[in-house]
Amino acid sequence: MRICFVCSGNICRSPSAEIVMRTLVRRAGLDSEVEVCSAGLGDWHVGERADPRSADALTARGYDASGHRARQFDRGWFDDHELVVAMDRSHLRDLRRMAGAAHQDQVRLLTSFGPDATDEDVPDPYYGVVDGFADVLDLVERYCAALLDEVRPRLRA
Repeated sequence: MRICFVCSGNICRSPSAEIVMRTLVRRAGLDSEVEVCSAGLGDWHVGERADPRSADALTARGYDASGHRARQFDRGWFDDHELVVAMDRSHLRDLRRMAGAAHQDQVRLLTSFGPDATDEDVPDPYYGVVDGFADVLDLVERYCAALLDEVRPRLRA
């Protein structure tokens, strides 16, 4: 299974989700069955590392963001990914518009997974306070764990 997390520029929210999910997948022993990546809808950060504040929040919790380089989402990726996970409702709307009728079911909002599912956004911390990056990471960790719980039975099928 291939999962791609998508936000605006691929330097804050989606790389955090990618790194957290990849870690959860590895700890569950599923890294040969689940491939995780991330991308941004825009191209303004392509090639850049994760935002330093995001990287610091990840590092403080034991994750490694050093290998991340921002990429832009490509419409052709719908053919290669079973799940495209949006970080907020504006990304969800844009991705569904890009997806067309054939790929609508592949696009989900991160917070739509698990028993605490909502239609809430993972807020963009970029223009906010430093604590916003830790708050985003709290949400990402909770909903990535729920996503893994939902994906795991599909792997056994």
